[in-house]
Amino acid sequence: MEPKVSIIMGSTSDLPVMEKTAQILNDFKIPFEMNALSAHRTPEEVEKFAKNASARGIKVIIAAAGMAAHLPGVIAAMTPVPVIGVPIKASLEGLDSIFSILQMPPGIPVATVGVNAAQNAGILAAQIIATGDEALMKEVIKYKESLKKKIVQANEELKAVKYPFKTN
Repeated sequence: MEPKVSIIMGSTSDLPVMEKTAQILNDFKIPFEMNALSAHRTPEEVEKFAKNASARGIKVIIAAAGMAAHLPGVIAAMTPVPVIGVPIKASLEGLDSIFSILQMPPGIPVATVGVNAAQNAGILAAQIIATGDEALMKEVIKYKESLKKKIVQANEELKAVKYPFKTN
């Protein structure tokens, strides 16, 4: 089994957040790999990874980083593979991370999800891959439908909540 998605973390301290990405990819049965690479501590390894990702069959890269979150942008600068950045809340409520990932120069796009929104990164990766995989697209559609059902169920449960001035 060869990976289609690469999950890259600035350090293993990001793993508790990035496990949500791994779980989503696993649920969709998308083969993935997980590695720790640092744009600041291991720049040569980041370059080697980024430049070889496409040739290895990687379809999407999900890169998580906190604070001066350069990892997603550095990877995006060196690969044609789509990169999804996950800003990690490490300091300043994650604003430093989100701005570092979000504010890329023209020509170096990085799709950016919310702070610690690793689950959304996994879903977005599945959607990107599903554009060329009909079976996966059906699973993504089924997943989206399940989200709708949760809200319908929640509204049914809210009907049982009683307050003297509640009208529904």
